[in-house]
Amino acid sequence: MEESVKMSYICIGNEGDAVWVDDIIKMYSSINMEMKKNLYRMLVATVLLMGMNMVALAQSFKSNGHNYTMKGTLTIKSYNPNATGQVTFTNVPSNYEEFEEVYTKFLGKTPYGTAAMMPMAMEIYGRDREEGEKCIRLINYPSNVNSVLSQLKQKFGTSQYAPENDSYHQRYLPAAVLEGATPQNAYKPNQPYTVNMKASVNKHQDMQLYDGRVMYIYMMGKGWDTEQRSVEIIQVDEGDLFKVFNCPSLYTQCKNIKGTWEGLK
Repeated sequence: MEESVKMSYICIGNEGDAVWVDDIIKMYSSINMEMKKNLYRMLVATVLLMGMNMVALAQSFKSNGHNYTMKGTLTIKSYNPNATGQVTFTNVPSNYEEFEEVYTKFLGKTPYGTAAMMPMAMEIYGRDREEGEKCIRLINYPSNVNSVLSQLKQKFGTSQYAPENDSYHQRYLPAAVLEGATPQNAYKPNQPYTVNMKASVNKHQDMQLYDGRVMYIYMMGKGWDTEQRSVEIIQVDEGDLFKVFNCPSLYTQCKNIKGTWEGLK
């Protein structure tokens, strides 16, 4: 399976005054990769030394011909009320193998990347119950798996695309947290698909019972009156992949669709 990872951008500077580090590095196209890495480190160090804001670090990943990017400042190590995260993807992973690769090699390495994989897993479940269940089990903490599956079995229990007047079976739920998707436009999101997140008002907690640290993230979506959908992310040991600890607001009934849902790519 084709795959690649690369660093894309760091946006630095104060409000309205940004510098794209990648653009600077591209000016030195003749130097080798090791020299580019050293130049990159020097630029970042200069930014920090000057007290400028490092707004976001963007990375990209390609698997099975599909592109994924993420950037953000949400971290499990410390609470920042102004932290944000964003994940974009051109397509929902085609199968469990691609989903697993994206999780283990890319998105699962950050809390916001892991959170953004929940709507992907929900969509895969809507297409194929067996494949989707494996995806859900992969990225969720064990105590959260049964809650997610039991709700999705009911929400996605009738047809591939629930009719406009069905207020319970909402096959379009995965799209409700994607940028641009609203009930009025039949939950048709912008492309590439984008999941926007920000820090919750709840600070991180060390969970002695579960032997891990939990952080709280708001995933933004126009499918509900309360657009901030809370997702809890856990990391048991430093360096481990992140897991979804709790996420009931992602499968809570959203606003009824106006029209017919076209589905996701």
